[in-house]
Amino acid sequence: MTLTTAQLTGLTVSFGVVALVALALAVGSHLRLSRMRHRFAVLWAGGETDVATLAAGQERRLVALAEQVETVRDDVHGVRRDLRQSLRNVAVVRYDAFGDMGGRLSFSCAVVDDEGDGLVISSIHARGESRTYAKGIVGGSSEITLTPEEQEALSAARGGPVRSTTRTTAPTTARERR
Repeated sequence: MTLTTAQLTGLTVSFGVVALVALALAVGSHLRLSRMRHRFAVLWAGGETDVATLAAGQERRLVALAEQVETVRDDVHGVRRDLRQSLRNVAVVRYDAFGDMGGRLSFSCAVVDDEGDGLVISSIHARGESRTYAKGIVGGSSEITLTPEEQEALSAARGGPVRSTTRTTAPTTARERR
């Protein structure tokens, strides 16, 4: 079977078109591959590491981070426990201890932690002298009887309402100033 020149020309043009289409597809694939390699160059550490090694390294980092998070969680728990035990709840009640004295120079100050442990300090001011007393507080109460002003200071320091007593004209508490 012999082909004519017209047939050979048509066949050549067809192969040329197929070759150009194949070349265009190859160039397009090469460009897409180049873009993809560029995007993942950071993940592949510049192409020097394979994906499996990279994934193993990432897992080691995640395990280390999980351990650090657990350590931070334990530290925060310890800080919260310490904070509950810190003497940070304070209230002061000023009053006139004696009817003939003015200026509310006597005071009772309660300093307790969140559990109600701490102390109450009272200072009674008279004309010729001043006396200071300290009473220990455990669980919100004392073995020694508390005066009404000391009870008021303790109640205010523990977050309770400030009651007005007969000797107190205007209680001054740290909680009222906050």
